[in-house]
Amino acid sequence: MKKHILVVEDDSHIRMGIVETLLSENFAVSEVGDGRQVAALVRERKPDLILLDIMLPGKSGYDVCRELRQNKVLTPVIMLTAKGQEIDKVVGLELGADDYVTKPFGVRELVARIQAVLRRTQGANDETGLAIPKSIEFGKVRIDTASLRGCRGKEAMELSPRELKVLALLFQERGKVVSRDALLNKVWGMEYYGTTRTLDQVIVKLRQKIEDRPEEPKHLQTVYGMGYRLDV
Repeated sequence: MKKHILVVEDDSHIRMGIVETLLSENFAVSEVGDGRQVAALVRERKPDLILLDIMLPGKSGYDVCRELRQNKVLTPVIMLTAKGQEIDKVVGLELGADDYVTKPFGVRELVARIQAVLRRTQGANDETGLAIPKSIEFGKVRIDTASLRGCRGKEAMELSPRELKVLALLFQERGKVVSRDALLNKVWGMEYYGTTRTLDQVIVKLRQKIEDRPEEPKHLQTVYGMGYRLDV
């Protein structure tokens, strides 16, 4: 069955070029030029991946991505941006995007990124060995992975999909040091082109949620020069 890509881009010329390229690569394609229409199209057509421009009329790509993730829509998202600054890329990834492509981009690069994201998001367990358990429990922490919700004692918490993947990998290897490269490769994928700062920010947010005193973590330990370890 053809993979279905939703292209969200307000520039009609760029959108037409992307759509023609994807059709030639045997993808099924839907297209829209306004951020306000994305949620309805995702519910209606259930795409396998969303190409999402940041600068959109009606609602920015950042806002679209944030709302999708808040509504537990886990469809992979690749951000399309004309901005080259690292902070803009980090913001998109922290909101739950799976990758980004900076304009202008070559069609070969775009197709390769799409195929890479589809491989690692739809075949993650087979390719990386990262199995998400039904629940994660240690210390005061209890997390239902299907709902991305849990608690630390009596305090409720909610994880982002990325935070859950990082925690699941550390939990899978609990008691062992997991290198930064291993975390980036298994959670973000081998084709990830970003920086380790993104991982550091996820670790900070996880500590704020699972630790009683994030500044003196009991569970999520930094092993300097090596990586991170989850002590349970």
